[in-house]
Amino acid sequence: MDLLDDMRIFVSAVEAMSFTGAAAKLGLSKQFVSRRISALEQSLGVRLLLRTTRRLAVTDLGQIYYARARRILDDVEAANLAVSSQGERPRGNLRVSAPMSFGTMFLGSVIPSFLATYPDVTIELELNDRTVDIIGEGYDVAVRIGALADSSLIARAVAPMRMVTCASPRYLDAHGTPQTPEDLREHALLPYGHSQRVSWTYARDGHPVEIPVSGRLRVNNGELARDAAVADLGLTFLPVFIVAPALLGGRLVTVLDDFAPPPTAIHVVYPQHRQASLVIRAFSEFLASACHVAGAQW
Repeated sequence: MDLLDDMRIFVSAVEAMSFTGAAAKLGLSKQFVSRRISALEQSLGVRLLLRTTRRLAVTDLGQIYYARARRILDDVEAANLAVSSQGERPRGNLRVSAPMSFGTMFLGSVIPSFLATYPDVTIELELNDRTVDIIGEGYDVAVRIGALADSSLIARAVAPMRMVTCASPRYLDAHGTPQTPEDLREHALLPYGHSQRVSWTYARDGHPVEIPVSGRLRVNNGELARDAAVADLGLTFLPVFIVAPALLGGRLVTVLDDFAPPPTAIHVVYPQHRQASLVIRAFSEFLASACHVAGAQW
């Protein structure tokens, strides 16, 4: 292998902080990754990584080498893209992470259209509601919904995202309609979240109002929370794209609209060193266009 290949393996190992993660990203064996990095260290005459039983640690010289190698690889990729993108279509494999409900309800129709438009692109789509480590887990791009945590990732907003509180007409006829966020304490609630403590955020006079919520059914999937609300089990608080068909069909109605929080956004996020990628740019633009069309229902 040449020096660039060894640099690429080393950079992947640092970003994944493991040989296993680097091997999975590059499609190589863990043993091969370890062997090539050892060969690189031997050729340089320095220790770049410290191996432990649990994870890797990067030496001071390793940090310096990583920064230079990352810059070199970025320059090589940008140079290749500058030439190959002239008159060419996006090509290559794209590994995408997206939330479960967004994937099943929306990407199921978008991805086939994208692949039909770009026949030289292949996609690995993984649906998971946890926030994945894009670089460490080897993703090219991820879809994130709501407010973003501070990070070094590039983020592009592809659609606005509203949260609504809703319930079935039958539930509201039987139990009444809440008039303020505080009234929710008197109702059956269907929390949607991944932690034991869930709160719903509203707005009053420009200030956020946090309402801690609990209920007989707490789920980590928005479609299940929606279906429970349709089945008259209580009120839920979900992104509009999950409940839009049920709202349009009259199976659910919104409440507390005067206290709705400000819209956030659906984002596509990807590492800084991939911002010149033609296939990532094509995917982001295609998704933004599809979201714009669907936005009439959101």
